[in-house]
Amino acid sequence: MPATKFDEELIHRLAKVLQDTGLSEIEIENEGTRVRVARQMQISAMAPMPMVGGPAVMPQPANTAAPATAVANAADHPGCVKSPMVGTAYAAAEPGKPPFIKVGDKVNKGQTLLIIEAMKVMNPIPAPNAGTVKEIVFKDAAAVEFGEPLVVIE
Repeated sequence: MPATKFDEELIHRLAKVLQDTGLSEIEIENEGTRVRVARQMQISAMAPMPMVGGPAVMPQPANTAAPATAVANAADHPGCVKSPMVGTAYAAAEPGKPPFIKVGDKVNKGQTLLIIEAMKVMNPIPAPNAGTVKEIVFKDAAAVEFGEPLVVIE
């Protein structure tokens, strides 16, 4: 089998895309050559998350505050946890299971707050620090964008 010369600049650009978007892997194929770049995501104190039957779809209580105001305030809060990627946010590991967090819960650094499904991969989103959950901004089973406020921890 002949050795294939890879474009190192392309690999560096793909690695930068991973870093900038928070994705865990990216793969491209062009004219029969496939390049996959992946990074290891280290999350401490994580338990395995079985995904039997797909992600959870749990009803969320109606928000009585003006949504635009809540999101704007959450984004400015120093304890705001923002989405590291584009995907679908889920409050629980599987259907019928309780959500990872509720408003008022005490959380530890590294504790799972939610999961984001991106490219059929379930990505746990850990608490960046310990504190109390003051606001849950994301809607369960809804799409989230990179940098979108998800949770506020104080």
